Amino acid sequence: MKKAVSLMMAAAMTMGLAACGSTASTDTAASAADTASSTEAAASTADSTVAADGKVYNIGICQLVQHEALDAATQGFKDALAEKLGEGSVKFDEQNASGDSANCATIVNGFVSNGVDLILANATAPLQAAAQATADIPVLGTSITDYATALDISDWTGTVGNNISGTSDLAPLDQQAAMIQELFPDAKSVGLLYCSAEPNSVYQCDVIEGYLTEEGYTVARYAFTDTNDVTSVAQTAADNSDVIYIPTDNTAASNTEAIANVVIPAKVPVVAGEEGICSGCGVATLSISYYDLGYATGEMAAKILADGADVSAMPVEFAPNVTKKYNAANCEALGITPPSDYVAIG
Repeated sequence: MKKAVSLMMAAAMTMGLAACGSTASTDTAASAADTASSTEAAASTADSTVAADGKVYNIGICQLVQHEALDAATQGFKDALAEKLGEGSVKFDEQNASGDSANCATIVNGFVSNGVDLILANATAPLQAAAQATADIPVLGTSITDYATALDISDWTGTVGNNISGTSDLAPLDQQAAMIQELFPDAKSVGLLYCSAEPNSVYQCDVIEGYLTEEGYTVARYAFTDTNDVTSVAQTAADNSDVIYIPTDNTAASNTEAIANVVIPAKVPVVAGEEGICSGCGVATLSISYYDLGYATGEMAAKILADGADVSAMPVEFAPNVTKKYNAANCEALGITPPSDYVAIG
Protein backbone atom coordinates (compact mmCIF):
# COMPACT_ATOMS: atom_id res chain seq x y z
CA MET A 1 0.00 0.00 0.00
CA LYS A 2 2.81 2.40 0.91
CA LYS A 3 4.50 1.51 -2.36
CA ALA A 4 1.36 2.29 -4.33
CA VAL A 5 0.97 5.68 -2.59
CA SER A 6 4.61 6.51 -3.35
CA LEU A 7 4.14 5.72 -7.02
CA MET A 8 1.02 7.90 -7.18
CA MET A 9 2.86 10.83 -5.56
CA ALA A 10 5.79 10.45 -7.94
CA ALA A 11 3.45 10.46 -10.90
CA ALA A 12 1.75 13.59 -9.64
CA MET A 13 5.09 15.36 -9.21
CA THR A 14 6.18 14.34 -12.70
CA MET A 15 2.98 15.77 -14.19
CA GLY A 16 3.51 18.98 -12.23
CA LEU A 17 7.07 19.35 -13.49
CA ALA A 18 5.92 18.66 -17.03
CA ALA A 19 3.28 21.35 -16.68
CA CYS A 20 5.92 23.84 -15.42
CA GLY A 21 8.17 22.93 -18.33
CA SER A 22 5.30 23.36 -20.75
CA THR A 23 4.51 26.79 -19.32
CA ALA A 24 8.14 27.90 -19.51
CA SER A 25 8.43 26.58 -23.05
CA THR A 26 5.25 28.38 -24.05
CA ASP A 27 6.50 31.63 -22.50
CA THR A 28 9.84 31.30 -24.32
CA ALA A 29 8.12 30.56 -27.60
CA ALA A 30 5.83 33.54 -27.14
CA SER A 31 8.80 35.76 -26.34
CA ALA A 32 10.66 34.47 -29.41
CA ALA A 33 7.57 35.02 -31.52
CA ASP A 34 7.30 38.57 -30.25
CA THR A 35 10.97 39.18 -31.01
CA ALA A 36 10.65 37.65 -34.46
CA SER A 37 7.55 39.72 -35.09
CA SER A 38 9.38 42.89 -34.07
CA THR A 39 12.36 41.98 -36.25
CA GLU A 40 10.10 41.23 -39.19
CA ALA A 41 8.28 44.52 -38.72
CA ALA A 42 11.58 46.38 -38.62
CA ALA A 43 12.80 44.55 -41.71
CA SER A 44 9.64 45.45 -43.61
CA THR A 45 10.48 49.12 -43.20
CA ALA A 46 14.01 48.60 -44.55
CA ASP A 47 15.13 48.72 -48.18
CA SER A 48 12.79 47.02 -50.64
CA THR A 49 15.52 44.63 -51.76
CA VAL A 50 15.36 42.60 -48.53
CA ALA A 51 14.89 38.95 -49.49
CA ALA A 52 11.20 38.13 -49.04
CA ASP A 53 11.67 34.35 -49.17
CA GLY A 54 14.14 34.23 -46.29
CA LYS A 55 17.02 33.16 -48.56
CA VAL A 56 20.51 33.47 -47.11
CA TYR A 57 23.08 34.56 -49.70
CA ASN A 58 26.60 33.16 -49.41
CA ILE A 59 29.29 35.61 -50.50
CA GLY A 60 33.00 34.91 -50.76
CA ILE A 61 35.37 37.83 -50.13
CA CYS A 62 38.97 37.54 -51.27
CA GLN A 63 41.11 40.49 -50.13
CA LEU A 64 44.68 40.64 -51.38
CA VAL A 65 46.33 41.97 -48.24
CA GLN A 66 45.41 43.68 -45.00
CA HIS A 67 45.85 47.43 -45.05
CA GLU A 68 43.72 50.48 -44.35
CA ALA A 69 42.30 51.11 -47.83
CA LEU A 70 41.34 47.51 -48.65
CA ASP A 71 39.99 46.95 -45.13
CA ALA A 72 37.73 49.99 -45.52
CA ALA A 73 36.46 48.79 -48.91
CA THR A 74 35.59 45.36 -47.51
CA GLN A 75 33.77 46.91 -44.55
CA GLY A 76 31.79 49.25 -46.79
CA PHE A 77 30.76 46.31 -48.97
CA LYS A 78 29.56 44.27 -46.00
CA ASP A 79 27.71 47.21 -44.45
CA ALA A 80 25.86 47.97 -47.69
CA LEU A 81 24.67 44.38 -48.06
CA ALA A 82 23.62 44.15 -44.42
CA GLU A 83 21.58 47.30 -44.86
CA LYS A 84 20.09 46.39 -48.23
CA LEU A 85 19.35 42.71 -47.64
CA GLY A 86 19.08 42.50 -43.86
CA GLU A 87 21.62 41.27 -41.31
CA GLY A 88 20.48 37.65 -41.41
CA SER A 89 20.21 37.44 -45.19
CA VAL A 90 23.93 37.43 -45.96
CA LYS A 91 26.71 35.07 -44.89
CA PHE A 92 30.28 36.15 -45.63
CA ASP A 93 33.28 33.90 -46.12
CA GLU A 94 36.02 36.52 -45.76
CA GLN A 95 39.60 35.46 -46.53
CA ASN A 96 42.89 37.35 -46.86
CA ALA A 97 45.56 36.25 -49.34
CA SER A 98 48.44 37.89 -47.42
CA GLY A 99 49.68 39.55 -50.59
CA ASP A 100 50.20 36.27 -52.45
CA SER A 101 48.61 35.81 -55.89
CA ALA A 102 48.77 32.04 -55.54
CA ASN A 103 46.72 32.30 -52.35
CA CYS A 104 44.14 34.32 -54.27
CA ALA A 105 43.68 31.46 -56.72
CA THR A 106 43.32 28.92 -53.90
CA ILE A 107 40.79 31.06 -52.05
CA VAL A 108 38.66 31.83 -55.09
CA ASN A 109 38.67 28.22 -56.31
CA GLY A 110 37.37 27.29 -52.86
CA PHE A 111 34.53 29.76 -53.24
CA VAL A 112 33.65 28.24 -56.63
CA SER A 113 33.71 24.70 -55.20
CA ASN A 114 31.40 25.80 -52.39
CA GLY A 115 28.96 27.35 -54.86
CA VAL A 116 28.83 30.85 -53.38
CA ASP A 117 26.25 33.22 -54.80
CA LEU A 118 28.73 36.06 -55.47
CA ILE A 119 32.44 36.80 -55.13
CA LEU A 120 33.97 40.10 -54.03
CA ALA A 121 37.51 40.48 -55.39
CA ASN A 122 39.23 43.20 -53.37
CA ALA A 123 42.27 44.32 -55.45
CA THR A 124 43.65 43.27 -58.82
CA ALA A 125 45.14 39.84 -58.06
CA PRO A 126 41.88 38.49 -56.56
CA LEU A 127 39.97 39.83 -59.58
CA GLN A 128 42.32 38.09 -61.98
CA ALA A 129 42.04 34.86 -59.99
CA ALA A 130 38.24 35.07 -60.00
CA ALA A 131 38.19 35.70 -63.74
CA GLN A 132 40.16 32.48 -64.23
CA ALA A 133 38.12 30.48 -61.74
CA THR A 134 34.54 31.05 -62.91
CA ALA A 135 32.52 32.32 -65.83
CA ASP A 136 29.19 31.74 -64.08
CA ILE A 137 29.27 33.15 -60.54
CA PRO A 138 28.88 36.96 -60.46
CA VAL A 139 32.17 38.63 -59.56
CA LEU A 140 32.45 42.22 -58.33
CA GLY A 141 35.82 43.89 -58.03
CA THR A 142 36.71 46.81 -55.82
CA SER A 143 39.95 48.74 -55.28
CA ILE A 144 40.74 48.02 -58.95
CA THR A 145 42.40 50.90 -60.75
CA ASP A 146 41.80 49.92 -64.37
CA TYR A 147 39.74 46.88 -65.40
CA ALA A 148 41.01 46.93 -68.97
CA THR A 149 44.59 46.57 -67.73
CA ALA A 150 43.74 44.03 -65.03
CA LEU A 151 41.76 41.80 -67.40
CA ASP A 152 43.72 42.49 -70.59
CA ILE A 153 40.79 44.05 -72.45
CA SER A 154 41.85 45.98 -75.56
CA ASP A 155 38.50 47.50 -76.58
CA TRP A 156 37.30 48.91 -73.25
CA THR A 157 33.77 50.35 -73.35
CA GLY A 158 33.03 50.75 -69.65
CA THR A 159 31.66 47.26 -69.04
CA VAL A 160 33.55 43.97 -68.84
CA GLY A 161 30.70 42.22 -70.63
CA ASN A 162 30.70 38.87 -68.83
CA ASN A 163 30.18 37.83 -65.21
CA ILE A 164 32.42 40.64 -63.88
CA SER A 165 31.83 44.25 -62.90
CA GLY A 166 32.63 46.42 -59.89
CA THR A 167 34.17 49.71 -58.84
CA SER A 168 37.43 51.51 -59.61
CA ASP A 169 39.62 53.38 -57.14
CA LEU A 170 41.25 55.52 -59.82
CA ALA A 171 41.50 59.14 -58.73
CA PRO A 172 42.03 61.64 -61.58
CA LEU A 173 45.71 61.32 -62.45
CA ASP A 174 45.82 64.69 -64.20
CA GLN A 175 44.69 66.30 -60.95
CA GLN A 176 47.35 64.39 -59.01
CA ALA A 177 50.01 65.68 -61.39
CA ALA A 178 48.61 69.19 -60.94
CA MET A 179 48.86 68.71 -57.17
CA ILE A 180 52.59 68.04 -57.47
CA GLN A 181 52.95 71.22 -59.53
CA GLU A 182 50.92 73.18 -56.99
CA LEU A 183 52.88 72.00 -53.98
CA PHE A 184 56.37 71.84 -55.49
CA PRO A 185 56.65 74.34 -58.36
CA ASP A 186 60.44 74.55 -58.02
CA ALA A 187 61.06 70.81 -58.17
CA LYS A 188 62.86 69.49 -61.24
CA SER A 189 62.68 65.70 -60.92
CA VAL A 190 59.88 63.33 -59.91
CA GLY A 191 60.53 59.70 -59.07
CA LEU A 192 57.75 57.16 -59.59
CA LEU A 193 57.97 54.51 -56.85
CA TYR A 194 55.80 51.42 -57.40
CA CYS A 195 55.59 47.64 -57.55
CA SER A 196 56.30 46.30 -61.04
CA ALA A 197 54.27 43.15 -60.27
CA GLU A 198 51.04 45.16 -59.99
CA PRO A 199 49.63 45.90 -63.47
CA ASN A 200 47.47 48.76 -62.25
CA SER A 201 50.47 50.48 -60.67
CA VAL A 202 52.26 50.28 -64.01
CA TYR A 203 49.19 51.73 -65.70
CA GLN A 204 49.03 54.69 -63.31
CA CYS A 205 52.71 55.42 -63.80
CA ASP A 206 52.29 55.30 -67.58
CA VAL A 207 49.51 57.87 -67.44
CA ILE A 208 50.88 60.27 -64.84
CA GLU A 209 54.33 60.27 -66.41
CA GLY A 210 52.78 61.86 -69.49
CA TYR A 211 51.15 64.62 -67.44
CA LEU A 212 54.32 65.30 -65.43
CA THR A 213 56.45 65.44 -68.57
CA GLU A 214 54.06 67.98 -70.05
CA GLU A 215 54.54 70.09 -66.92
CA GLY A 216 58.30 70.10 -67.49
CA TYR A 217 59.45 67.57 -64.89
CA THR A 218 62.18 65.01 -65.45
CA VAL A 219 60.55 61.69 -64.58
CA ALA A 220 62.30 58.46 -63.60
CA ARG A 221 60.83 55.14 -62.52
CA TYR A 222 61.90 53.15 -59.46
CA ALA A 223 60.20 49.77 -59.37
CA PHE A 224 60.43 47.16 -56.63
CA THR A 225 59.28 43.60 -57.22
CA ASP A 226 58.06 42.72 -53.71
CA THR A 227 58.45 43.70 -50.07
CA ASN A 228 62.06 42.49 -49.96
CA ASP A 229 63.46 45.35 -52.05
CA VAL A 230 61.15 48.20 -51.05
CA THR A 231 63.71 49.89 -48.80
CA SER A 232 66.62 49.75 -51.24
CA VAL A 233 64.56 50.97 -54.19
CA ALA A 234 63.01 53.75 -52.06
CA GLN A 235 66.52 54.85 -51.08
CA THR A 236 67.59 55.04 -54.72
CA ALA A 237 64.46 57.06 -55.55
CA ALA A 238 65.09 59.45 -52.65
CA ASP A 239 68.71 59.94 -53.68
CA ASN A 240 67.73 60.97 -57.21
CA SER A 241 64.37 62.79 -56.88
CA ASP A 242 63.09 66.14 -55.66
CA VAL A 243 59.61 64.64 -55.21
CA ILE A 244 58.39 61.03 -55.20
CA TYR A 245 54.99 59.91 -56.46
CA ILE A 246 53.52 56.57 -55.30
CA PRO A 247 50.35 55.37 -57.08
CA THR A 248 47.62 53.30 -55.45
CA ASP A 249 49.84 50.27 -54.91
CA ASN A 250 49.09 47.45 -52.50
CA THR A 251 52.71 46.50 -51.86
CA ALA A 252 53.62 50.11 -51.11
CA ALA A 253 50.57 50.42 -48.87
CA SER A 254 51.77 47.45 -46.85
CA ASN A 255 55.27 48.93 -46.47
CA THR A 256 54.69 52.61 -45.71
CA GLU A 257 56.77 52.50 -42.53
CA ALA A 258 59.79 51.21 -44.43
CA ILE A 259 59.35 53.92 -47.06
CA ALA A 260 58.87 56.64 -44.44
CA ASN A 261 62.09 55.57 -42.73
CA VAL A 262 63.87 56.44 -45.97
CA VAL A 263 62.11 59.52 -47.34
CA ILE A 264 61.51 61.52 -44.16
CA PRO A 265 65.19 61.59 -43.07
CA ALA A 266 66.13 62.32 -46.70
CA LYS A 267 63.71 65.29 -46.72
CA VAL A 268 62.07 64.07 -49.93
CA PRO A 269 58.27 64.57 -50.01
CA VAL A 270 55.94 61.84 -51.25
CA VAL A 271 52.67 62.57 -53.02
CA ALA A 272 50.51 59.45 -52.84
CA GLY A 273 47.70 58.07 -54.94
CA GLU A 274 45.55 57.28 -51.92
CA GLU A 275 45.07 58.23 -48.27
CA GLY A 276 46.41 55.06 -46.65
CA ILE A 277 49.83 55.45 -48.27
CA CYS A 278 49.84 59.17 -47.51
CA SER A 279 49.05 58.47 -43.86
CA GLY A 280 52.14 56.32 -43.60
CA CYS A 281 54.81 58.00 -45.70
CA GLY A 282 53.32 60.85 -47.73
CA VAL A 283 52.66 64.55 -47.41
CA ALA A 284 49.63 64.92 -49.67
CA THR A 285 47.11 62.97 -51.70
CA LEU A 286 44.04 63.39 -53.85
CA SER A 287 41.99 60.88 -51.98
CA ILE A 288 38.83 58.87 -52.44
CA SER A 289 36.90 57.15 -49.66
CA TYR A 290 37.55 53.42 -49.89
CA TYR A 291 34.67 52.79 -47.51
CA ASP A 292 32.30 54.61 -49.88
CA LEU A 293 33.79 52.70 -52.80
CA GLY A 294 33.14 49.38 -51.06
CA TYR A 295 29.65 50.51 -50.09
CA ALA A 296 28.85 51.28 -53.75
CA THR A 297 30.08 47.79 -54.65
CA GLY A 298 27.77 46.33 -52.02
CA GLU A 299 24.84 48.21 -53.54
CA MET A 300 25.71 46.64 -56.89
CA ALA A 301 25.77 43.21 -55.23
CA ALA A 302 22.33 43.76 -53.71
CA LYS A 303 20.90 44.57 -57.14
CA ILE A 304 22.39 41.38 -58.57
CA LEU A 305 21.31 39.08 -55.75
CA ALA A 306 17.89 40.43 -54.82
CA ASP A 307 16.74 42.23 -57.95
CA GLY A 308 18.22 39.93 -60.58
CA ALA A 309 20.34 42.63 -62.22
CA ASP A 310 22.56 41.40 -65.06
CA VAL A 311 26.17 41.82 -63.97
CA SER A 312 27.38 41.72 -67.58
CA ALA A 313 25.44 44.91 -68.33
CA MET A 314 26.58 46.83 -65.24
CA PRO A 315 29.18 49.54 -65.99
CA VAL A 316 32.21 49.82 -63.74
CA GLU A 317 31.57 52.61 -61.24
CA PHE A 318 33.95 55.21 -59.82
CA ALA A 319 34.26 57.02 -56.49
CA PRO A 320 31.86 59.99 -56.51
CA ASN A 321 34.19 62.47 -54.80
CA VAL A 322 37.88 63.25 -54.38
CA THR A 323 39.44 65.36 -51.64
CA LYS A 324 42.81 67.07 -51.31
CA LYS A 325 44.34 65.84 -48.06
CA TYR A 326 47.65 66.22 -46.23
CA ASN A 327 49.62 64.41 -43.56
CA ALA A 328 50.16 67.06 -40.88
CA ALA A 329 53.05 65.30 -39.11
CA ASN A 330 55.03 64.64 -42.28
CA CYS A 331 54.38 68.15 -43.64
CA GLU A 332 55.69 69.61 -40.39
CA ALA A 333 58.75 67.37 -40.46
CA LEU A 334 59.57 68.53 -43.99
CA GLY A 335 58.62 72.19 -43.47
CA ILE A 336 55.69 72.10 -45.91
CA THR A 337 52.66 74.36 -45.48
CA PRO A 338 49.73 72.97 -47.50
CA PRO A 339 47.22 75.33 -49.15
CA SER A 340 44.07 76.20 -47.23
CA ASP A 341 41.83 73.95 -49.31
CA TYR A 342 43.68 70.81 -48.17
CA VAL A 343 42.11 68.74 -45.37
CA ALA A 344 44.25 67.16 -42.67
CA ILE A 345 44.08 63.39 -42.53
CA GLY A 346 42.31 62.48 -39.31
